[in-house]
Amino acid sequence: MDPLSIGLVAGTVLAALGTAALAGLKGWNAWLELKRLELTHSFADGHLPPAGNRIELADLRERVRKLEAIAAGIDL
Repeated sequence: MDPLSIGLVAGTVLAALGTAALAGLKGWNAWLELKRLELTHSFADGHLPPAGNRIELADLRERVRKLEAIAAGIDL
């Protein structure tokens, strides 16, 4: 192999590694920003979900309770 080929392969590998590192860092920063927004949003709400979400959660719990009863063979 001649030195030019080795240099081209090394340059290509370094460019690909740099691009992957840059993409990873951008993704990491976006994830951190999302977590910051989630934290500030939850503190602003006083840790209470909106009423609609609580009603949905209660409905889902009732469905799970019914499915567990069906699975256990209990008639409601």
